[in-house]
Amino acid sequence: MTPRDGRSVAELLDDADYREAALYDAVERLRDIDPQMSASVPFSRGQKIGGIGALVVVVVLLVLFPVHTAAGLISVATVVYVLSLLDRLVIFRRGLVNGAIRISDEQARAIPDDELPRYTVLVPAYGEPEVVGDLIAAMESLVYPHDKLQVLLLLEADDEPTITAARDVGDNDLVTVVLVPPADPRTKPKACNYGLHFATGDIVTIFDAEDLPDPLQLRRAVAAFRQEDDRVVCVQCALNFHNPRDNVLTEWFTADYGIWFGYLLPGLMVSRAPIPLGGTSNHFRRDILDDIGAWDPFNVTEDADLGVRISGNGYRTAVLDSITLEEANVDAINWVRQRSRWYKGYMQTWLVHMRRPVALWHILGPVAWYRFTLLIAGTPVIACMNMIFWLIMVVWIAGQPPVFADLFPGPIYYLSLISLIFGNGAAIYMNLVALREDGRSALVWSGLMVPAYWVLMSIAAIKGMWQMLFNPSYWEKTFHGLSAGGDDKKADEPAAPSAEQAT
Repeated sequence: MTPRDGRSVAELLDDADYREAALYDAVERLRDIDPQMSASVPFSRGQKIGGIGALVVVVVLLVLFPVHTAAGLISVATVVYVLSLLDRLVIFRRGLVNGAIRISDEQARAIPDDELPRYTVLVPAYGEPEVVGDLIAAMESLVYPHDKLQVLLLLEADDEPTITAARDVGDNDLVTVVLVPPADPRTKPKACNYGLHFATGDIVTIFDAEDLPDPLQLRRAVAAFRQEDDRVVCVQCALNFHNPRDNVLTEWFTADYGIWFGYLLPGLMVSRAPIPLGGTSNHFRRDILDDIGAWDPFNVTEDADLGVRISGNGYRTAVLDSITLEEANVDAINWVRQRSRWYKGYMQTWLVHMRRPVALWHILGPVAWYRFTLLIAGTPVIACMNMIFWLIMVVWIAGQPPVFADLFPGPIYYLSLISLIFGNGAAIYMNLVALREDGRSALVWSGLMVPAYWVLMSIAAIKGMWQMLFNPSYWEKTFHGLSAGGDDKKADEPAAPSAEQAT
């Protein structure tokens, strides 16, 4: 809800009753609108019965018919692999051919200031005192009239180090600090929902505290909304990294993001399939965001969930070629913490939206529904299965035990071989294309070594699925400020399109 009754944001922040109501709504809004769409209940009753029943059947079959049951499971998994790979290649090609929406500098600047809508930027931060100064500098670099721009820095009320750092920066007319009362769940989406009650903008976006957005990004988003139809209620911008050369992990992560934001999301946009949003640089029409329940505070990838919910309500997301630079994880343990949360959140999102599979089928259509399942559920499941198949491959190479002839009957054996050779080759090829198109050919060797990155992804997926069963709403914090490559930002930034290229 927009600040009302003619009161200023400062007056609302001083109103204890308003803050209490805002906190309640931040947690309960989505559950009040539609309880089934909240991940506060990880598994519905039907999902519990179905999951336990399927597990019991599989265990009984493995005891009674171990070889035939294992062969059946391997056959199903192999077919899923191949279908997922083929669909991923189709989406990648569409993204490569069509690309994201491009708005030139001239188009962005051409919109008169008096025609620009009011804009609110939400910046949730927790335990990040070291980035507050850079954050304020990044917000001040945005090319947007300050009288129409509101930046809300959302800090947990008990996060004294970050609060102190924000106060030490001094008064800033652009940035308003909003203290989020401590209450469960302690998550980013809950903070964003709370901040939304003090937002004055017609368009709302999110930046993470360490983000370095394209200074014209807000204007480009406005232009993109203007040129798209009314069903487009969200504009997702591309994310990339300012420290890709810190180590081999950041190089792999850079190629990963390049594929995702550069080709797969634009390919999904062209396909009219649900787009799982990134955690930052997504720009929303405020009225629709309110109508569909904003963010789910219990979903640990609230961005992906919201992207699917946008499609589930009959709206669309557009992908915009405007880059926000982030810090790539330089530490493998920190990376696994982050990626396991993403995998867990993808499974949360799939489970939530599959509580009404028939209704979702009718809204999305069969192709988009199929892609939703392969992408949102298939991504973590396949990453988990990879570890099993790698172990099978090691055993096969070591001695080719006779039982393998029964586990991999003729057609499945050759399909698995095609998946091994063609699938891995295609995945490496997509990495190399993404690096080349981003002007980062210097990372080609890491692109060729990317199978080692897949091992980390499998470890993260297994951890995420374990947490999905036993600690579904736990939010693992990703630590920032670990990079030593800050001085190399300019040298490592992807080349921005010129005005001629962007038109």
